[in-house]
Amino acid sequence: MDVNSSVAQPPMPWLAPRWHELVRLMDAGRLPHAVLLSGPRGLGKQSLAEALIARALCARPGETACGECHSCHMLASGYHPDLLRVAPEEGKRMIRIDPIRQVNGFVSQTAQQGGHRVIEIRPAEAMNVAASNALLKSLEEPGQDTLFVLVSDMPSHLLPTIRSRCQQWTLKPPELEDCLDWLSKELGSEDEARFWFRAAGGLPLAARQLAEPGSRALRQQLHETFDALVRGAEPVAEAARLDRQAIDAILWYGIAWLEDLIRLGLSGEPEGLRNPDLAPLYRQAVKNGRVRDWFRLLDYAREQRRLLSEGGNPNPQLVLEAWLVRWAALLRS
Repeated sequence: MDVNSSVAQPPMPWLAPRWHELVRLMDAGRLPHAVLLSGPRGLGKQSLAEALIARALCARPGETACGECHSCHMLASGYHPDLLRVAPEEGKRMIRIDPIRQVNGFVSQTAQQGGHRVIEIRPAEAMNVAASNALLKSLEEPGQDTLFVLVSDMPSHLLPTIRSRCQQWTLKPPELEDCLDWLSKELGSEDEARFWFRAAGGLPLAARQLAEPGSRALRQQLHETFDALVRGAEPVAEAARLDRQAIDAILWYGIAWLEDLIRLGLSGEPEGLRNPDLAPLYRQAVKNGRVRDWFRLLDYAREQRRLLSEGGNPNPQLVLEAWLVRWAALLRS
């Protein structure tokens, strides 16, 4: 695809209704100076953010950015003087105050291309308290033709004062029919699309990622690990076989599987399972454990994943060991 035409791309197809709403607001001059795009990771929020940024900077926008004007050419090249992107530094998880001070200087300048100045902050929840407080002044007094685009997986982790100064656009997982054509093309068949969409909890981009060879291999390895734990394997030894660099993905799988276990334990019916191919493992676990114990393990996994996402530094190997020791205790209880 030509880089300029990529600037003119609409968001993911299942986000088309929300995009049309944004376009109507822009055309009517009623788009607020700050929007917060939120929803679970794997939904495609960034495609909506990129389309919005491109159209705001475009000199001749239609339904999307034109992809042909000088502004679109600059954006496609990777640099635009009226766009400032703020994200955690490489290898860091938090956005600290210095980049936000740069934002405050940026909004006081005149747009070089005569249009909007656009500031993207992603993930917005990565701002620490000092950075969030520093941003408030610019959100309160943004100046003319300024657009803030905040993108967040976890908007509840933002300061209430930040959320209240943005128009909130909460994006929800689509129905399968709304993304089936796209996902079938990505994965090669409708059956694959249906399976991975279900496994991903209705998140199309997450489904595509889960279907990648590396993710499939990790899922299979975890399945084998839990089978081994049921048969009495030593959890610390099993933890040593897992890639601790994949700790976030491992916890993600564990949370999804625990949610399945709880569904099965409460209803006794497999119809609502996200991972029906794991039903034999689930039945063994449900037979041995109690639902309230699975809830405790689910809380532990979510807390460890939260700590990782917020810049905490738990020892990955110790987390894996503690995680599997807890699983083993419940599987054998």
